[in-house]
Amino acid sequence: MSDPLTTSGESSSQRAGRDGAGAPPGAAIRVDAEAVDRRDRPARPDFAFMLPRLSRWIALGFGSGLAPVAPGTFGTLFAWAAFQVLDPVLSDGLWWVVLALGFALGCWACERTGRDLGVPDHSGMVWDEVIAFWLVLLVVPATFASQLAAFFVFRFFDVVKPPPIRLIDRSVKGGFGVMADDLVAALYTLLVVALWTGWRA
Repeated sequence: MSDPLTTSGESSSQRAGRDGAGAPPGAAIRVDAEAVDRRDRPARPDFAFMLPRLSRWIALGFGSGLAPVAPGTFGTLFAWAAFQVLDPVLSDGLWWVVLALGFALGCWACERTGRDLGVPDHSGMVWDEVIAFWLVLLVVPATFASQLAAFFVFRFFDVVKPPPIRLIDRSVKGGFGVMADDLVAALYTLLVVALWTGWRA
């Protein structure tokens, strides 16, 4: 009896051989490897995905980006909490060093993690929010009210992405692009805070 899934009595092995005829050596292996790689990429990162690599810990905000909803907001809250812990032991000069190193580290971590996830700017990667909001907190007045207002203003700009944030988000690729658009959101936030403070003065 002929194989119902083949035509003219052609066997499955014969058909596979015919379909693969003329393909460059190793092409099938590469295709299979890519298929396996795609299956290994989670639709949403979880702790098991984050655990093996330092780059994933950094990019995912040490777990804050694993939140099932609004990971950017949770990443910003993590940044705020971490700032309260670090600020008493870091001078302003050291903070600028931390921000510069954190930005460079974030470019590497987000580039690699985005590649691992198959999404260059996955919403779970929140290290850009962390560095950007640390910059905001370093500059705004050190009062709860000022920091809370800065939190909401920063989240507004990060979500709405007014020009040129959206342009940067779409046109600048890789880890640098992931980090850069949130820095512009931070600058917008500082501008609003400065205007509000100046108006009240």
